[in-house]
Amino acid sequence: MTTPPSLTIFFPAWNEEAGLARTVAAAVEAGERLEADGAIGTLEVVIVDDASTDATGSIADGLAAADERINVVHHPVNRGLGGAIRSGLAASSGDLVLYTDADLPFDLVELDKAVRVARVYDADVVSLYRLDRTGEGPRRYVYSYLYNHLVRLLFGLRVRDVNFAGKLIRRRVLDAVDLRSEGSFIDVELLVSAQRRGFNVVQFGVDYFPRTRGVSTLSSWSTIFGILRELRDLRRDLGRVAPQT
Repeated sequence: MTTPPSLTIFFPAWNEEAGLARTVAAAVEAGERLEADGAIGTLEVVIVDDASTDATGSIADGLAAADERINVVHHPVNRGLGGAIRSGLAASSGDLVLYTDADLPFDLVELDKAVRVARVYDADVVSLYRLDRTGEGPRRYVYSYLYNHLVRLLFGLRVRDVNFAGKLIRRRVLDAVDLRSEGSFIDVELLVSAQRRGFNVVQFGVDYFPRTRGVSTLSSWSTIFGILRELRDLRRDLGRVAPQT
């Protein structure tokens, strides 16, 4: 009988004091449900505190002290989304690793389906996308639409909603890719690197729950310019990625 995979759920977190405990409780609940069903063997939760200026770090430490399955990584300086994701991936030990945001943009009951899709379809990456994006507001909707089409044009990436924070990744993908992005371009870097190496990327849609606590910076001009700068700097390197032999 095949041993069920271990699972890590990790959250990059910057100034998420209002909802972090609720989010981690939802992750533990989802993981325990999968354990009870035999879909996973063990659960790990990783929180990356990206130099928060509120009580996020101390709340995370309190959660870790109360549950040995929870680990915390603290950044002394803010490294942005890409830096936080890279730290989270490096700290994750699971055979399967779920990355999502600390504001829970989708119900973690969908994790049951993602784990099943990874098993049944032998998916290396399960990438979630928003079924209805109107809740994010018109400006972010337009930005995301244009960005997704630009990525498809430049890289041939056959993935909807590339920057949505809902990706279940197998360990063999993480061992093969060397991510460099410090900003929000990291989702594209991960997916393009995986697709060009021949890994199987499967996607499905989920209901989207817009942020109700904390502050999103994804549609700020500084974030947008950062994405475009990393796209320019890494486009050539991504074009050189060759399939696995």
